[in-house]
Amino acid sequence: MAVNVQTLGPRLADRKLFLTAAVAFPLIVLIGYFRSYYGSFLFDVPSVANSLVHAHGLVMSVWVLYFTAQALLIRTKNVKLHMTLGVAGIGLAALVVVVGMATACDAQLVRGAAPPGVNPHAFFILPVSDMLLFVTFFAGAIYYRKRKAEHKCLMLLTAIAFLPAALFRLPVVAPEHAMLWAFGTPALLAAATLGWHTWKHGKLNRVFAAGVALVFAAIPMRFIVMGSNLWLTVVGWIAP
Repeated sequence: MAVNVQTLGPRLADRKLFLTAAVAFPLIVLIGYFRSYYGSFLFDVPSVANSLVHAHGLVMSVWVLYFTAQALLIRTKNVKLHMTLGVAGIGLAALVVVVGMATACDAQLVRGAAPPGVNPHAFFILPVSDMLLFVTFFAGAIYYRKRKAEHKCLMLLTAIAFLPAALFRLPVVAPEHAMLWAFGTPALLAAATLGWHTWKHGKLNRVFAAGVALVFAAIPMRFIVMGSNLWLTVVGWIAP
């Protein structure tokens, strides 16, 4: 059978890209949350986990494993099982959002958790914006489920949308630069993957590009909204 090299090249590139994502995503989450959650029993750190935090940790861990499993199923050409699990993924994604937002409300609006010197009500925009990006990318991936390139790229962006929280917990930069590190690194990673995808396919995927543009646009918007009186007023209405 003749092999179309022009078609095979981009497919192999995609397999490498999404295999890398399938491995890197859970590793970053594990490393980022190891000291404060997964391996907290090994360190002399105060426990911040209540039943809601444990529920959030469980749901998010399942989502990360789900993302990896779905990528590996495509890698092994088990498309039928991938599609079957895709239906279950809609329910899991809804659970991720509901439990995630409940945990954020409890942390910032009830317990007042936030970095030193930061208003917890202002800080609340960060988990909200992460969830909004996740919902946007996941909904787009479902909409484009019959268009493989768009579907895979948007699912990749769902993983990138969840990286800031894990990166924020890695003490690799000075505290005053932690937010720039946490949000800037995923944005640069998204741009790099878009560049790789464009180079290997020989054309720009507009849906992927729009998603990456949204990741970049969300960075300044977070900080603009965070300091606005309108946001603080709205959150004040929500807070108990």
